[in-house]
Amino acid sequence: MCSRYSLTSPPEAVSHLFKCGDRDNFPPRYNIAPTEPVLIVRADAGGKRELMLVRWGLIPSWVKDPREFSTLINARSETAAEKPSFRGPLRHRRCLVPTDGFYEWTGRPGAKQPHLIRKMGGGLFAFAGLWEHWLGADGSELETMAILTTASNADVAHLHDRMPVIIEPEHFDRWLDCKPGTADHIADLLRPLPEGNLETREVSRKLNNPRADGPDLMEPDASTVR
Repeated sequence: MCSRYSLTSPPEAVSHLFKCGDRDNFPPRYNIAPTEPVLIVRADAGGKRELMLVRWGLIPSWVKDPREFSTLINARSETAAEKPSFRGPLRHRRCLVPTDGFYEWTGRPGAKQPHLIRKMGGGLFAFAGLWEHWLGADGSELETMAILTTASNADVAHLHDRMPVIIEPEHFDRWLDCKPGTADHIADLLRPLPEGNLETREVSRKLNNPRADGPDLMEPDASTVR
């Protein structure tokens, strides 16, 4: 699964990789947690890429009251096409989630050790995401997203058996193209990233607090440095 990630790259780097406009009001985030506002890239009605702020934790359009619904932060790629919450977004509302790393934990409760997982050598990349638009009876609106997951590759398997689906830049256009109204043409993208593309390292246990933020979270605790 994916329950925490980072986006610390500058807006111009995000704009360059995803070929869309800047969001200058989005500061570096080292510990993005569910229910928080997050950046996604999606295609508008004309097919042009746009950078939007939505809430992490998908609320299906058929939910009557979001306050009484447990938000869905992840969607299993193997079964998303069959699930009422995800099958519509998988066909019609796919997005990319900009990131430069995500986290997994090892160890026993009370002494969990977080690990940063990122592209080899660092840098921006993209999770496969689904977004949804919820409209309340009173006219209130909410846009939300979930991250698709798949089985872990060998780079990540020692930390967790699941990892986010990662979409490579050469597949951005195909992933965002929802005009066919089907997910058949992107099914081959719902797979683990090939082995050897990700690196992992221990980071500060301060990250265990979802409210903590700052570059020091990505440094190992002094007690763990050998």
